[in-house]
Amino acid sequence: MKNLMSMNTISYRKLFPEESKAYRTIRLESLKQFPESFGANYHEALKTEKFQLESDIEEQTVGRFVLGAYAADMLIGICTFIKSDKNSGTIYQMYVKREFQGKNIGQGLLEAVIHEAGRQFNGIEILLEVAPGNDRAYHLYRKTGFLEVENTSVQDFSHCIIMKYMPE
Repeated sequence: MKNLMSMNTISYRKLFPEESKAYRTIRLESLKQFPESFGANYHEALKTEKFQLESDIEEQTVGRFVLGAYAADMLIGICTFIKSDKNSGTIYQMYVKREFQGKNIGQGLLEAVIHEAGRQFNGIEILLEVAPGNDRAYHLYRKTGFLEVENTSVQDFSHCIIMKYMPE
């Protein structure tokens, strides 16, 4: 069996309809591994028969996509983009399997999502939220071109830091 850690080739692409179950598996793993980083609960998610994004992947819903990072044919990371009604969208569910972290795969995923969102929706504003104390994610987002912005939402997101993609 190949040692996946020695694989140098990582590819990034939108998940195909038949990969919705692979998405579910890695999403559940993300909730179990890093419960403090996501606004969802692993045990509650287990009870959910089908996630909305599983359907979106299967139907290739416009304005909602999940990009995957692949080592060979193995899904090792996910990043979701959801367009809002305005000319903006939000990145959610950024996750790279623990054994592949620290190899710039997360940055590659973010860059691929930014590129795809820009290709589909020219000039779109891209936002994301990060939990206070999640310093690794915060620094990754900064490194990729996101800057912290003031939360102007009427909703209370005081538990999150809002960041916006600001290309140089």
